[in-house]
Amino acid sequence: MLLVARAAAESVGLPSPSTADAIVSATGASKSRAYEVAGALAGLLPTLTRPPGRPPAPAPPARAESDELTRSVLAYVMSHPGCVVRGARQHYSDGFRHFVVGARALYPTRLLDDFARDVQVPLGTLKDWLHEPAVTAPPTPSVQPARADCDTREMQLVLDAWSRWQGSFVEFCEHARRSLRVPFGRSLLARILAVHGARTTRRRPGRAPDERASRAGFRTFFPGAQWVGDGMQVPIVVDSKRFVFNVELDVDAHSAALVGRCVGDEEDSAAVVSALEDGVSSTGKKPLALLLDNRPSNHTPGVDAALGDTMRIRATVERPQNKAHVEGAFGLFSQVLPPLVFDTSQSPHDAARTFLGVVVDVWARTTNHRPRRDRGGKSRVELYASPPTDEQIAEARRALAETLARQERARLTLEARRRPEVIAFLDEHFARLDLLDPERHVRVAIAGYPFAAIVDGVAVFGAKRRALTLPDGVDARYLLGIVRNISSQYEAECIAEEMIRLRREVRDRLFVRLNAEREALCATGDLPNIVDTCVGRALEIPPSLERTFWLDALGDFLRALPDDTRDVLARRASQRIHATFDVSPDERRDAAHAVLARAMPIA
Repeated sequence: MLLVARAAAESVGLPSPSTADAIVSATGASKSRAYEVAGALAGLLPTLTRPPGRPPAPAPPARAESDELTRSVLAYVMSHPGCVVRGARQHYSDGFRHFVVGARALYPTRLLDDFARDVQVPLGTLKDWLHEPAVTAPPTPSVQPARADCDTREMQLVLDAWSRWQGSFVEFCEHARRSLRVPFGRSLLARILAVHGARTTRRRPGRAPDERASRAGFRTFFPGAQWVGDGMQVPIVVDSKRFVFNVELDVDAHSAALVGRCVGDEEDSAAVVSALEDGVSSTGKKPLALLLDNRPSNHTPGVDAALGDTMRIRATVERPQNKAHVEGAFGLFSQVLPPLVFDTSQSPHDAARTFLGVVVDVWARTTNHRPRRDRGGKSRVELYASPPTDEQIAEARRALAETLARQERARLTLEARRRPEVIAFLDEHFARLDLLDPERHVRVAIAGYPFAAIVDGVAVFGAKRRALTLPDGVDARYLLGIVRNISSQYEAECIAEEMIRLRREVRDRLFVRLNAEREALCATGDLPNIVDTCVGRALEIPPSLERTFWLDALGDFLRALPDDTRDVLARRASQRIHATFDVSPDERRDAAHAVLARAMPIA
């Protein structure tokens, strides 16, 4: 080291502290060995420093690895026609996605950019395929037999080509016409494949069967007997600032007159009271009953105090037709409402609210005085001014009181049937989550579901609230919806479990065959292939007992593995499930949930 330093000093004209002989003598080294080591050290010194900036990128992998990957992709595409279709947007089959995901597992150290280039898949699309996500049987189509005059040879050609096809049905129709020279239209091809069980057509659900039958089913009595109230969110821009106000509106059920309104910041109990007071100011008296939706803020003690003798009636759950009067009024209001943009330099918030109030007043008064063809040319004001008879008042009061009493009896009966520990649990967490339910309607409804679904639903609601992913304006009814959905899923899983148990008891032929296939598959010992095959067999058919069997088989197989191996294969199964786009997102989520719940049970 001293010899190297002495040589470096001499090269730049600096004085050397000692001669070479003195250095060798002082250190006791052999002169030949000292110069040999000094030469080696001088050669190593440049490698100990790094130039400024980022270090150079790692050397690219061997070209042979890249060529091998590209050749394997090409071989797959050539043996699976239709698995990749280019156009305005590139489309891929589930089989091709599974192939690419499996290839990534074989080349885990390869840079993702290089891997995407080798398999010719855009980087963003590839990342979506490799991303691990967090996790109803279609009706049987009524098919008609294919035309009797279809050529049998062409039909067999279509069936054989479809068995190897990896693309969509629309692209297959074009392939059959262009490449196979089969003169069949799309509808005939669909019938041929359906009759032979090669393809199942999924149909969209139709409209509710009772929509027409329920029309004109709302019972009205006379003007002023019953009002219907609801709120609507209206945005307004003032000085480039956007504000959203709530328009609370009361509509008379008999005459459809717009009797009261309130423009405020929130749809709460204060808005209900203010709209009622405005209606009393414009009509001169309160109605016999006020119908409100099931928002908890509409049923508080403050609202009851403002109503006084007026009966408060709840709208029928999941029946928006029950509030058709106010909903229809809001629909007309939305049609005539122009963009509300107001510029001012003073009190933007107050000016915006005042401006919206003027617009609502003008609209309501104009509508009230407009003649109605369906009411003999009379306006809403004229209809509302028609005085009822004493008999009408008595009949309306009696009928409305019966409705109110029936609702209260039903609520008390339900609450008495609920388990005390479940109600106590809900009371505790409703207070923790600040959920408004003054009359306990929502809690009583939730308590009717299984306790496990209730616990999971409260956890999901709390997690969404902490993650700030709850929709704006949600209340306790949103928690009820979560619990209902979880309970439905639990019920479906229990039904499937029970059906599987009963089928196994009677040794159904289907399960004899499936058990043999499962045992033969597990006997191979190829863990990734077992996972891929179970997922493929489960998702290649519509939801059925066979799908449940293979998902359960996969879950049981994973549960028996060590933790580290199980985690790796569970992620592989989840990726493969969510890369199967031939099934709906809900089915993919349910399948992944079924596998993970069985593979890693909590209790």
